[in-house]
Amino acid sequence: MNSIKIGILGLGTVGGGTVNVLARNADEIARRAGRPIRVTHAAVCNLTRKRICDTSGILLTTDPYEVVNDPEISIIVELIGGTTLARELVLAAIRCGKHVVTANKALIARHGNEVFAAAEEKKVIVGFEAAVAGGIPIIKAIREGLAGNRIEWLAGIINGTSNFILTEMRDKGRSFRDVLEEAQALGYAETDPSFDVEGIDAAHKLTILAAIAFGIPLQYERVYAEGITRITSQDIAFAEQLGYRIKHLGIARRTAVGIELRVHPTLIPMRRLIANVDGVMNAVLVKGDAVGHTLYYGAGAGSDPTGSAVVADIVDVVRALTADPENRVPHLAFQSSALADLPILSMGQTETAYYLRLHAEDRPGVLADVTRILGNLGISIEAVLQKELAEGETHVPVILLTQRVQEAAMNQAIAAIEALPAIRGPVARLRLETLS
Repeated sequence: MNSIKIGILGLGTVGGGTVNVLARNADEIARRAGRPIRVTHAAVCNLTRKRICDTSGILLTTDPYEVVNDPEISIIVELIGGTTLARELVLAAIRCGKHVVTANKALIARHGNEVFAAAEEKKVIVGFEAAVAGGIPIIKAIREGLAGNRIEWLAGIINGTSNFILTEMRDKGRSFRDVLEEAQALGYAETDPSFDVEGIDAAHKLTILAAIAFGIPLQYERVYAEGITRITSQDIAFAEQLGYRIKHLGIARRTAVGIELRVHPTLIPMRRLIANVDGVMNAVLVKGDAVGHTLYYGAGAGSDPTGSAVVADIVDVVRALTADPENRVPHLAFQSSALADLPILSMGQTETAYYLRLHAEDRPGVLADVTRILGNLGISIEAVLQKELAEGETHVPVILLTQRVQEAAMNQAIAAIEALPAIRGPVARLRLETLS
């Protein structure tokens, strides 16, 4: 049987990993796909750069449109990143009637609605498994494996850099800035690490997961994103004393009034499996009405793990080449005509429990003033941890864990607490989820 010819745009870490996986497992992949798969063309920025893959037999070019427009290529694999040139190339490939596979979460999160509409019109497939959680097949799991479920919520550690930083801070008592510098030296974080540590990368991924979980359009602009830059080793130690771990989570939850979409540092009970996912690893916990809790764990980045996800999409496309386009798996799990226009809740409408850290003057009545403010707003206290007064200090750290309450009420409470004369500095606020 004739082989399927592939064109790759970008031969960096993921592109090189994809070529390596296709070459190393060529016979196995052909048995699964039903025919051989060959990379024949690749677009690169520099023709002479040393690469992690063997490019013999691959025609290299610096013009990506040369690859996109080649009539012999059936599948375009977009791995250049970004949302400008990548969007133009993907739409150009679709106009040429080519199937597309991409690992570009920003492209899918920000322009996926446009891309999928174009693909549906041209009867082609866009695969994007590698866009979320690297080698973990979470897209396929939710879209196909859990197709019989009404997904209630999902929560994921979906950025390995942030998870590595929080793990090092916890295990070694190091500062955020110190660990960030190491993450940059190790190649886990970019020179400008804001995409990772400010939650932007995780927000892109959460946008995609929420769309396939709930059957809603991609709405990146509605995701609340908060980073980990204000987390201190003190917060991590206090959380441990109370039986919790701090993780940077992406959370999507279906409620009676709409969908919560939020990324932020979160306290979770340390007995939960996801609380023990450390280093650069990723994990996604999904709650379905029929299956209950399912946890998906693995490498969230890297050449071979992400290349594995890219190849899985390529195999799916090859298998579907002779299938009726009207009966293929929908890109966002639900038929495009059946996507629901459910409201996305503002952060003030979301409900969660809270960890509050404040510095209070060490005298009688101060804690009573704080609890009165919380009580007047209907906020119940779950636990209180008061540390000893350090030598030379006049204010003592006080930790409060609250029961679940709307964020808007907590915002009012924090503003009132910070206005008390006996409270020094801002109140540190972290959200808490039991994930049960």
